[in-house]
Amino acid sequence: MHGYKGWPEGDRRKTQDPESILTKAGLRPGMIFADIGCGQGYFAIPAARLVGAGGKVHGIDVDEEAIGVLQEKAAAGGLNNIRAKVGDAEREVICRACADVAFFGICLHDFESPEAALKNARSILKPGGTLVDLDWKKARGDAGGPPYEARFSERKASGLIEGAGFTIRSIEDIEGRYYMILAKAP
Repeated sequence: MHGYKGWPEGDRRKTQDPESILTKAGLRPGMIFADIGCGQGYFAIPAARLVGAGGKVHGIDVDEEAIGVLQEKAAAGGLNNIRAKVGDAEREVICRACADVAFFGICLHDFESPEAALKNARSILKPGGTLVDLDWKKARGDAGGPPYEARFSERKASGLIEGAGFTIRSIEDIEGRYYMILAKAP
Protein backbone atom coordinates (compact mmCIF):
# COMPACT_ATOMS: atom_id res chain seq x y z
CA MET A 1 0.00 0.00 0.00
CA HIS A 2 1.17 3.51 -0.72
CA GLY A 3 -1.13 5.16 1.82
CA TYR A 4 -0.84 8.22 3.98
CA LYS A 5 -1.24 8.74 7.73
CA GLY A 6 -4.81 9.23 8.82
CA TRP A 7 -6.48 12.24 10.35
CA PRO A 8 -7.40 12.87 14.00
CA GLU A 9 -10.22 10.56 15.09
CA GLY A 10 -12.40 13.42 16.38
CA ASP A 11 -12.24 15.14 12.98
CA ARG A 12 -12.92 11.88 11.19
CA ARG A 13 -16.05 11.20 13.25
CA LYS A 14 -17.57 14.45 11.94
CA THR A 15 -17.95 12.88 8.49
CA GLN A 16 -17.58 9.13 9.14
CA ASP A 17 -19.66 7.61 11.91
CA PRO A 18 -18.31 4.04 12.06
CA GLU A 19 -21.31 2.56 13.90
CA SER A 20 -23.75 4.03 11.37
CA ILE A 21 -21.65 2.90 8.41
CA LEU A 22 -21.24 -0.63 9.79
CA THR A 23 -24.98 -0.88 10.49
CA LYS A 24 -25.77 0.30 6.92
CA ALA A 25 -23.35 -2.39 5.71
CA GLY A 26 -25.50 -5.01 7.46
CA LEU A 27 -23.20 -5.90 10.36
CA ARG A 28 -25.13 -7.60 13.18
CA PRO A 29 -24.44 -9.50 16.40
CA GLY A 30 -22.81 -12.89 15.90
CA MET A 31 -21.26 -12.08 12.52
CA ILE A 32 -17.64 -12.47 11.50
CA PHE A 33 -16.12 -9.24 10.15
CA ALA A 34 -12.86 -8.96 8.19
CA ASP A 35 -11.33 -5.47 8.25
CA ILE A 36 -8.85 -5.29 5.40
CA GLY A 37 -6.41 -2.44 5.90
CA CYS A 38 -7.69 -2.07 9.47
CA GLY A 39 -5.09 0.44 10.63
CA GLN A 40 -5.53 1.39 14.29
CA GLY A 41 -9.05 -0.01 14.41
CA TYR A 42 -11.28 2.93 13.51
CA PHE A 43 -13.84 0.43 12.17
CA ALA A 44 -12.57 -2.78 13.82
CA ILE A 45 -13.23 -1.59 17.39
CA PRO A 46 -16.86 -0.54 16.76
CA ALA A 47 -17.35 -3.71 14.67
CA ALA A 48 -16.18 -5.84 17.61
CA ARG A 49 -18.78 -4.15 19.80
CA LEU A 50 -21.50 -4.62 17.16
CA VAL A 51 -20.84 -8.32 16.57
CA GLY A 52 -20.56 -8.93 20.31
CA ALA A 53 -19.15 -11.91 22.15
CA GLY A 54 -20.74 -14.31 19.66
CA GLY A 55 -18.98 -12.67 16.72
CA LYS A 56 -15.41 -12.08 15.69
CA VAL A 57 -13.31 -9.43 13.96
CA HIS A 58 -10.27 -10.32 11.86
CA GLY A 59 -7.99 -7.40 10.95
CA ILE A 60 -4.98 -7.14 8.70
CA ASP A 61 -2.69 -4.21 7.93
CA VAL A 62 0.89 -3.73 6.76
CA ASP A 63 1.57 -1.16 9.49
CA GLU A 64 2.97 -2.95 12.54
CA GLU A 65 2.62 0.14 14.75
CA ALA A 66 -1.06 0.53 13.81
CA ILE A 67 -1.77 -3.13 14.64
CA GLY A 68 -0.10 -2.59 18.02
CA VAL A 69 -2.38 0.40 18.71
CA LEU A 70 -5.44 -1.64 17.66
CA GLN A 71 -4.46 -4.46 20.01
CA GLU A 72 -3.96 -1.98 22.87
CA LYS A 73 -7.39 -0.41 22.21
CA ALA A 74 -9.03 -3.84 22.12
CA ALA A 75 -7.42 -4.86 25.41
CA ALA A 76 -8.32 -1.54 27.08
CA GLY A 77 -11.93 -1.96 25.91
CA GLY A 78 -12.16 -5.58 27.07
CA LEU A 79 -12.74 -6.73 23.50
CA ASN A 80 -11.58 -10.35 23.27
CA ASN A 81 -13.14 -10.96 19.85
CA ILE A 82 -10.54 -9.14 17.71
CA ARG A 83 -7.71 -11.00 15.97
CA ALA A 84 -5.42 -8.54 14.19
CA LYS A 85 -2.19 -9.28 12.39
CA VAL A 86 0.51 -7.52 10.47
CA GLY A 87 0.31 -8.64 6.88
CA ASP A 88 -0.19 -7.74 3.25
CA ALA A 89 -3.81 -8.25 2.16
CA GLU A 90 -2.66 -8.46 -1.46
CA ARG A 91 -0.61 -11.57 -0.66
CA GLU A 92 -2.29 -13.08 2.42
CA VAL A 93 -5.70 -14.52 3.16
CA ILE A 94 -6.44 -14.07 6.88
CA CYS A 95 -9.00 -16.88 6.91
CA ARG A 96 -10.84 -18.91 4.25
CA ALA A 97 -14.62 -18.67 3.77
CA CYS A 98 -14.93 -17.44 7.35
CA ALA A 99 -16.34 -13.92 7.13
CA ASP A 100 -19.86 -12.61 6.67
CA VAL A 101 -18.53 -9.14 5.81
CA ALA A 102 -15.19 -8.10 4.26
CA PHE A 103 -14.58 -4.39 4.66
CA PHE A 104 -12.26 -1.94 2.91
CA GLY A 105 -12.48 1.29 4.92
CA ILE A 106 -10.91 4.15 2.99
CA CYS A 107 -8.09 2.00 1.63
CA LEU A 108 -8.88 0.15 -1.62
CA HIS A 109 -7.23 2.97 -3.58
CA ASP A 110 -4.04 2.47 -1.51
CA PHE A 111 -3.19 -1.03 -2.70
CA GLU A 112 -0.57 -1.56 -5.38
CA SER A 113 -2.89 -4.28 -6.72
CA PRO A 114 -6.49 -3.69 -5.65
CA GLU A 115 -7.37 -6.65 -7.87
CA ALA A 116 -5.26 -8.98 -5.69
CA ALA A 117 -6.70 -7.54 -2.48
CA LEU A 118 -10.25 -8.04 -3.81
CA LYS A 119 -9.46 -11.59 -4.95
CA ASN A 120 -8.22 -12.38 -1.45
CA ALA A 121 -11.30 -10.73 0.07
CA ARG A 122 -13.41 -13.08 -2.02
CA SER A 123 -11.50 -16.02 -0.51
CA ILE A 124 -12.15 -14.64 2.99
CA LEU A 125 -15.91 -14.31 2.50
CA LYS A 126 -18.45 -17.05 3.01
CA PRO A 127 -20.56 -17.77 -0.11
CA GLY A 128 -23.07 -14.94 -0.44
CA GLY A 129 -21.11 -12.76 2.01
CA THR A 130 -20.95 -8.98 1.72
CA LEU A 131 -18.03 -6.94 0.44
CA VAL A 132 -18.01 -3.30 1.54
CA ASP A 133 -15.88 -0.61 -0.09
CA LEU A 134 -16.06 2.75 1.67
CA ASP A 135 -13.85 5.36 0.04
CA TRP A 136 -13.36 9.00 -0.89
CA LYS A 137 -15.26 10.28 -3.91
CA LYS A 138 -13.09 11.31 -6.82
CA ALA A 139 -13.58 15.05 -6.39
CA ARG A 140 -11.17 17.94 -6.77
CA GLY A 141 -10.75 20.46 -4.00
CA ASP A 142 -11.91 18.13 -1.23
CA ALA A 143 -9.77 18.91 1.80
CA GLY A 144 -8.17 15.87 3.39
CA GLY A 145 -7.79 12.39 2.07
CA PRO A 146 -5.62 11.11 -0.72
CA PRO A 147 -4.64 13.19 -3.75
CA TYR A 148 -7.21 13.37 -6.53
CA GLU A 149 -5.07 11.16 -8.80
CA ALA A 150 -5.02 8.32 -6.24
CA ARG A 151 -8.79 8.25 -5.71
CA PHE A 152 -11.10 5.79 -7.45
CA SER A 153 -14.40 6.94 -8.89
CA GLU A 154 -17.44 4.86 -7.96
CA ARG A 155 -17.39 3.53 -11.52
CA LYS A 156 -13.74 2.42 -11.33
CA ALA A 157 -14.18 0.83 -7.88
CA SER A 158 -17.35 -0.95 -9.05
CA GLY A 159 -15.52 -2.25 -12.11
CA LEU A 160 -12.69 -3.63 -9.98
CA ILE A 161 -15.18 -5.25 -7.60
CA GLU A 162 -17.19 -6.81 -10.43
CA GLY A 163 -13.95 -7.93 -12.06
CA ALA A 164 -13.17 -9.88 -8.89
CA GLY A 165 -16.44 -11.81 -9.28
CA PHE A 166 -18.73 -9.83 -6.99
CA THR A 167 -22.23 -8.56 -7.81
CA ILE A 168 -22.86 -4.92 -6.91
CA ARG A 169 -25.92 -4.55 -4.66
CA SER A 170 -25.83 -0.80 -4.01
CA ILE A 171 -23.77 2.37 -4.12
CA GLU A 172 -24.59 4.94 -1.48
CA ASP A 173 -23.46 8.50 -0.85
CA ILE A 174 -21.98 9.01 2.63
CA GLU A 175 -21.89 12.63 3.82
CA GLY A 176 -21.23 13.94 0.28
CA ARG A 177 -17.51 13.08 0.53
CA TYR A 178 -17.50 9.30 0.41
CA TYR A 179 -19.27 6.44 -1.30
CA MET A 180 -20.06 3.00 0.03
CA ILE A 181 -20.35 0.08 -2.36
CA LEU A 182 -22.03 -3.09 -1.10
CA ALA A 183 -21.43 -6.20 -3.19
CA LYS A 184 -22.33 -9.87 -2.86
CA ALA A 185 -19.81 -12.69 -3.06
CA PRO A 186 -20.66 -15.62 -5.31
